[in-house]
This record gives sequence, C-alpha cells and structure tokens, in this order.
Amino acid sequence: MPRILSAKPDSRLIPLPWELPLAEWPEDYLVALPRGISRHVVRFIKVGSDVYAAKEVIETAAVHEYRMLQELAREDTPAVEPLAVITDRRGVGGEPLDPVLITRHLDFSLPYRSLFSQGVRPDTVSRLLDAMVVLLARLHLIGFLWLDVSLSNILFRRDAGEFAAYLVDAETAELHVALTQGQREHDLMIATTNLFGEFSDLEAGQLLDESLDPLALVDTITARYRELWAELTGVEEFAGTELDRIESRVRRLNALGFDVAELDITTSPDGSRVRIQPKVVDAGHHTRRLLRLTGLDVEENQARRLLNDLDTFRFRTNQQHADEALVAHQWLTQSFEPVVTAVPARLRGKRDAAQIFHEVLDYRWYASQREHRDVPLVDATHGYIRDVLEGLPDEAINSRPLNEGSRQLANPFDPSQGYLDEEGAMPEDPWEVDAEDLPEPTGVLDIAALRRAKG
Repeated sequence: MPRILSAKPDSRLIPLPWELPLAEWPEDYLVALPRGISRHVVRFIKVGSDVYAAKEVIETAAVHEYRMLQELAREDTPAVEPLAVITDRRGVGGEPLDPVLITRHLDFSLPYRSLFSQGVRPDTVSRLLDAMVVLLARLHLIGFLWLDVSLSNILFRRDAGEFAAYLVDAETAELHVALTQGQREHDLMIATTNLFGEFSDLEAGQLLDESLDPLALVDTITARYRELWAELTGVEEFAGTELDRIESRVRRLNALGFDVAELDITTSPDGSRVRIQPKVVDAGHHTRRLLRLTGLDVEENQARRLLNDLDTFRFRTNQQHADEALVAHQWLTQSFEPVVTAVPARLRGKRDAAQIFHEVLDYRWYASQREHRDVPLVDATHGYIRDVLEGLPDEAINSRPLNEGSRQLANPFDPSQGYLDEEGAMPEDPWEVDAEDLPEPTGVLDIAALRRAKG
C-alpha cells in the first residue's frame, strides 16, 4: 500500500490505481481539462464529485512543493491548494514508481494557452500581464523566491474586467524572511527568458496578435513589476507642509488593491522634511472589506466592482448616513442574491457568482444606454442570461479537449503527444527551447498609467 502525506486526508484517494504510472491510468478516472505542456506527467483525476490535479515527480520535489504550497496557503497568497503526496508506490511487478503530488483543481481557471487558443486581443494580453506582475510582487513581498516564473506555471481566473493569477508550480521555490534585490532580479531574469520563449511559441503558432512583439511584452512585464514594487515599498520624501501626501500614498496603494499594515514615518529635526516608506503591505484591500460587510469571498477586482455597486445602492436608496453593515445586508438580499439565484442551475458552471453579477452590471449599463432608460436589474439579469450566458463555454469543469484552431490533440489528457492531423509544428515546451541571450530590459512605466490600464 502506498503512503499518503496529507494535512487534510481524503480516504477516497486510497482505492485509486496507484500501482499504475499516471500515463497508463484508465480514462474512467480522468477528466480532459485544458492545461499547458508540462515537464512531468500530469493528469486531472475524478475523486467523487471533485477534480484533483495529479503530478508524477520525484519524492524530494513532491514533498518540497507540497510544503511550499502549504506556506502560500497560510500567507493567503493565490496558489493552488495542496492536498496530498502519494509515496512508496509500486507497480504491478513490484518496480518502484515516482510519487504523485495531488492539488485541488482551481474552479473557473484557465491556462494561458487555452485563453490564447480562443483568440486574445492586445488589451486582454495587457490585463494578463498585469495579473502576473501583481502575483509576482505578492510572492516577493512575503519572501517567496519562485525561480520558475512562467505563464505555464500560472492559472488565470476572470476578475471583473481583469484577471487574477494563481501560482501552480512551486517545485523549485524557496521561502525566505525577505528577499534581496539580487534575488528579485534573478526571478525577473528567469521570467524574461521563460516568457520570451512562451510568447515566441505563441507567435509561431499564430496565436499571438500580429501587433504584439514577444521582446516588447517581456520588457513591459519587467517595467511594470519594477514600477509596482517601487510603489509598494519605495521611500517618498517631501516637505513638512505636504502632510496630505501620506494619506495620498495610502490611497494609491488601496487603489492598487493593497492595504498598508505598517508605515514608517520619519521627520527632520526641524520638521521641514518628512520621509515615509510602507513597511508591511497586504494585498486584498477590497476583498477584505467586502468579506467583512457581506461574507462574500471573491477576487480583488470583483470585490471592487461589487463595492461600487453597493455604494450606488446606498445612494439610490438615500441611506448615505445609515450604518454601512445594514445597507450591505439590504444590497446582498435585494441586488446580489436575486441576480445569482435567477441563473438556471445548468448555466452556473459558466461563470462564478461574482463574475456573473459583474457582467450583469455591464449588460445593464449598455442596455440602459441603448434604450435611453434605467433598465431594472431584474430585466437586465434575464437579458444577460438569454443574450450572453447561454452562449458562453463552461469554465467550472470544461471537458472539451484543448484545441488550437481546427487542430485536435491526439490525446486530450496529454498535449505533448501532438495533434491528430500530424501537420504543422508540434507543441513545444518553452523550457526545452534554447533561448538567445536577451538585452537588459529598458523602459519605465508610470504607475498612474498602470492604474489606468487596470480600469
């Protein structure tokens, strides 16, 4: 019998066919979800009504990654949830088999190749890059050195008009008390190399918009990261008569989705100069506020949009001076819940509840502009379900094989086996492609422009 290392044991894992290599598991146990190319054998497995990701890897790497993902969970940092490591596996002939790391499938998430295979506009690429930059900054803030930054190791979830990025692979990661500038720059160098290879691969497969250049994209990522890091941690000095800049700095960080848990403020002996620097910055400003008011646990930009609608509801009902918690309860029962419950059960796998509400608000605004009236929320909900939601793909559990254009994968469970038509280039693993030495990225991105790009 194999051994199971787990903080949350799931007895349903025990009877699974661990005596078989993952590549030989019967299809009855598998789900063909979209995923990228992997250096290891990876399969999505059905365990009751749940779907888990299983990765076959050597024991030291499996246990290390399991521990790293546990640390990220404790820090409330976006990453897949680790469930177990299956060790001491033996084949039917008694031969040793590699351990398997089990993580929970992240609902409503998509790998980058799945998004690009559907056609991605340049502005959408920009939002994906923003999500990746925010994830990398959050990891570095807690002392997490990734050492394998790439799009292939990220899952994306829709987050209102933006995307939220989740770490998938922590096999090579290290956790420190704090990172030095050299360590952060090393992660950026790895990101530059890997991302250039991935974007070049997309370009070769005609999945990247012709207006986008792979090298320009990686330069943009580096510039945006450095600008965001400076805003999160940089020192700001100003005259003692400009004390309002302290509150302004906090508001800017809140606008980017971060809370300042600790701010270091020093003044010159004569009080003529003030120096401030954020010391402890926590992501999730809007998420925490919405959770406190309503109990809804959603992505950051979804929370921002829902809070804006809550403020509008408060104004429309003339309750500007009422207790915020009471108004939030009314909004929850009179606005949010009626929209969510109006969605038929068969369509609820297409978007999560908060994303549906956000898209209904967008639909309502356009309908109101078109009809020159304030369209009721109930009418907008039914119109959205009929005109939009019915035609969307199922993103909760998408069992359609990941195809690129008209090309179908030979094995929907393993993209590395290529396509049925045997024409054109095979899928490439960016790690296996030799990348040329890249010049040092240049360019500076104004933080105000970054915020505008985020909508």
